[in-house]
Amino acid sequence: MKNIKILDCTLRDGGRIIDCKFPDSEIRDISYHLAAANIDIVEIGFLRDRHNTNYNGNTTFFTDVDQIRPFVDRSRNTKYVAFIDYGMYDWDSLKPYDGTSIDGLRIGFTRKNFETDREQIIQCLQSVKEKGYLLFVQGVNSLGYTDRELLEVVDLVNEIQPTGFGIVDTYGAMYMDDVDRLYTLVDHNLDENIAIDFHSHNNYQLSFAFAQEIIRLSNGKREVIIDCTLNGMGKVAGNLNTELIVDYLVRKRNYDYDFDGVLDIIDNHIYKYQLEHKWGYSIPALMGGIYKSHPNNIIYLTEKFRLATKDVKYIISMIDPQLRMRYDYDNIQRLYQEYNNVKVDDKEALTLLKKRLLDKNILLLMPGSSIANNKDSIIQEIENKDLTVIMVNFIDEDYLKYKCFVFWGSNKRYDKYKDLRKKVQSIITSNVKSDNLSDIIVNYDSYVDRTEEYSDNTTLMLLRILQRIGIISYFIAGFDGFSEQGSYFKSNIFDEERFRPKYDEINKAITRHLKNFIDSIGETKGIKFITPSIYKDLFG
Repeated sequence: MKNIKILDCTLRDGGRIIDCKFPDSEIRDISYHLAAANIDIVEIGFLRDRHNTNYNGNTTFFTDVDQIRPFVDRSRNTKYVAFIDYGMYDWDSLKPYDGTSIDGLRIGFTRKNFETDREQIIQCLQSVKEKGYLLFVQGVNSLGYTDRELLEVVDLVNEIQPTGFGIVDTYGAMYMDDVDRLYTLVDHNLDENIAIDFHSHNNYQLSFAFAQEIIRLSNGKREVIIDCTLNGMGKVAGNLNTELIVDYLVRKRNYDYDFDGVLDIIDNHIYKYQLEHKWGYSIPALMGGIYKSHPNNIIYLTEKFRLATKDVKYIISMIDPQLRMRYDYDNIQRLYQEYNNVKVDDKEALTLLKKRLLDKNILLLMPGSSIANNKDSIIQEIENKDLTVIMVNFIDEDYLKYKCFVFWGSNKRYDKYKDLRKKVQSIITSNVKSDNLSDIIVNYDSYVDRTEEYSDNTTLMLLRILQRIGIISYFIAGFDGFSEQGSYFKSNIFDEERFRPKYDEINKAITRHLKNFIDSIGETKGIKFITPSIYKDLFG
C-alpha cells in the first residue's frame, strides 16, 4: 500500500526567497512537469486578500482561484493546493470548488491565533470543506505548543475531519527526539482517516533524516504527506529536497515517481535561482534553528550588517523569544547598537588573567550565608594553602589583606562598592559599565547562553571564564543555593526577597547549568567545596 505522498511546495514556500516572483510560463512548466513526474500534490502558491495584494501575473501570490486555473494540469492524477495564512484572506471571496482549479487549501494558523480566534478559525476551516475543497490544517510552529495545547488542536481537527493535519517545523528547530515525540503524540490521538503532513526546514541538515523517520513511524499504516522543494529551495536553510525524497521512495519503496523528470525541472528552472539567491546550510541558518527565529531576522543581520556568525548568534539571542518568531527591523537595529555597546574583544584580558591566575591556588568566595558562618575556617584555609581569593559580586574587607580579585557581573553590585573597589583588582563582564581603566573586561556574551534562563548567573560565568583560561582546579566557599528558609545573601544590601517564589526554579536551573559545565570539563576532582552548598554533590 502506498501510504506516503509527496507534496512539492517549491512554488509556494520555496518561492518565498524570490518573493514568489516566478514568470507565468515558469509556474506552468514547473507545475506540469511535477505532475508528469507523478508528484502526488503540488502547492501552486498562496491565496491572499485582494485588498492587500494586487495580482497582475508572474507571481504565485494569487487572490482568486480562477487565476490558478492556467497552471493546473488536469490530465494527470496530481492534486493541486494553495496555502492561506489565517488573517490574510477574505473567506467570503472563496469560490466553490468546480474541478477546474485547485483541489484543496492548506490553512496555516499560529498558536496565538488558536488562543484568540478559535471560533473564527473553526468557521474558516468548515467553510473550506463546505465549498467542496480538500482541507489541510497546518498549525504553525508545532514546537511552540505544549503537549496539552497540541492535543486541543488535534481534538478540533478530529471534529472537522480535514484531509490532513500538519506537524510543522517552522523555524528549523527540531531534533529527532522532537519529531518522534510530536509524531507519536499526534498519531495516537488523530483520527486514523486523517493524513499527517510533515513540513520541515533544514537548519540542522536533518530534513531528509526526519522524512525517513516519519515514514518509519507511519509503519505502512497512517497516510503521511511529506513536504519538499526542488533542490531544497527556500529562505535561509531551505527545505527538504524533493529529489532526495523522490530517489529514496523510488529505490527503497518502489514508488513510481520519475526521478529524471525531477532533475530536469531543477536543471531548467531552479539552478539559476541558486546562483542569485543563497540557501542551504550555513552557520547563521543554524542560529535561526537554535533560537527559533523568523528567517528574515537572519537575512537582515547577515546582509545589512555583514556580521560574523557569532555576532548574529548573540543579537538573535537578545530578541525576546516571542518576537523572534516575527521580524522587526527597527528592533534588530536597536539591539545591534546595544550589542556593540557591550561587545569587547577579550583576548588580551584572558591572556592577562591566565598569566596572573594559572599557577595559583584559588579560592572562589561566592555569596551565601555559609561564608559568614564559616569565616574563621575560610581564612585559615587561605593562610594554610596560600590561596588567591576571587570574590564574586561583593567585597569583604577582611579578605583584602590577601592576594585578591573581585569578579563583577552586575552593575548594581559593582556600583555599591565604588570606594572599596579602589583597593582591589576588578574583573568585569562587558555588560557592566566600567568606571576604572584598570578593570579587566571580558566579553559578556561569550559566557552566557541566551537560550537558557539564569545562564547569566555571575558564578556560572566565572566558572566558564576560568575554564576558558585552563583553570579547572580551585576551592569554593559560599554558593549555598537559594533557600526558602533564609536569604541567599547574608548582607541585606543584596535584597533577593523578590525572587523568593522562584528559589526552587532558580536552583534547578543552576543545577542543570552546572551539570552541563561538569560534562564539558570532564574531571571535577580538582574542585572542592569548603562550605556547605546544595550543589556540592554534583562535583563528586
